[in-house]
Amino acid sequence: MPRVLAMGGDVATFTGGASEFDVAAKSVGAMFRELEARWPGLGEYVERRMAIAIDGEIFQDADGAAFGEASEVCLIPKIGGG
Repeated sequence: MPRVLAMGGDVATFTGGASEFDVAAKSVGAMFRELEARWPGLGEYVERRMAIAIDGEIFQDADGAAFGEASEVCLIPKIGGG
């Protein structure tokens, strides 16, 4: 299963302290839906406030991005601009 690593932000407040977990999803959009179903509010939070890196590649528009069974998906807080 793909492994998700939260690199900061408030993800652990939704997950009961977990900053690493596995998902069954095979795309970013499906991951958002899975996170929302498992931990209400988390899918929306990640979609709006986190950048996504899949196997070391950061995606600007990750909604349609796919990943594999052994992928590592990192959730990184977005940097706000002024």
